[in-house]
Amino acid sequence: MEIKFFIPRWGNRHLSWADFAMKAKLAGYAGVEAGLPSDEDEKLAMFTQLNDNGLSWIGQHFETATADFKEHVKQFETRLYALASANPLFINSQTGKDFFIFEQNSELIELAARVSKETGLRILHETHRGKFSFCTSNTAGYLHKYPDLRITADFSHWCCVAESYLQDQQDILDLAIDRTDHFHSRVGFPGGPQVNHPAAPEWKEALDFHCQWWDAIVQHHLMLKSDTLTITCEFGPYPYMPQLPFHQHDVSDLWEVNLFMKNFLEKRYADLLNQ
Repeated sequence: MEIKFFIPRWGNRHLSWADFAMKAKLAGYAGVEAGLPSDEDEKLAMFTQLNDNGLSWIGQHFETATADFKEHVKQFETRLYALASANPLFINSQTGKDFFIFEQNSELIELAARVSKETGLRILHETHRGKFSFCTSNTAGYLHKYPDLRITADFSHWCCVAESYLQDQQDILDLAIDRTDHFHSRVGFPGGPQVNHPAAPEWKEALDFHCQWWDAIVQHHLMLKSDTLTITCEFGPYPYMPQLPFHQHDVSDLWEVNLFMKNFLEKRYADLLNQ
């Protein structure tokens, strides 16, 4: 099995697509996870630079935000078809709302399944605050209802929501791990979705808990004899990245943090993959 690492466009928009793509390539990333630009010039620049640098693209859906459910359905469907038409590796979707009722979020999940079937493109649903998958117990209901539902695991959100390292929710974690096809390697903690630097010794406990979950995902895909597992190193900018008071300076360099995460996991899984 091959593990491929991706870098998010999120937090790197100060760079042109030419500079961002080249920087990602030189850092050893296989590709980029990003939304589909609405501006045609930016869209052209994005795909030109990804192609010129040999980078793959994971399509990201996050834009559908309206609380009006009927309008939400229309916007969600339009966005998924637009992403699918641009031919990403797959779509990672932040789906639904935490305040939509179970039946409404189910309608959105079923809509995504229909789009996936029609287009032949995988659509994964990210575990994310504010969405149907904002916490363990809520997500479990949908995983039980839909045996084919596949997810992007970002367990940093669940740590934040539960204000714990989920020690008492292993059964639900196991279910989520079994359904994970892609994960975001961001380290959360009981007080928030992102530590200030995963290499700092004071965050060893947080990193260790996340590594247990990520290791289980990797082992599961090895057992399944998957050809490829994708990981996005998705530490993000302010307000995810803390800043110094009064100065608004990030306490850590975002690019360096994500690169640390990639290099750390590459080293961690090198021997395992070569067995």
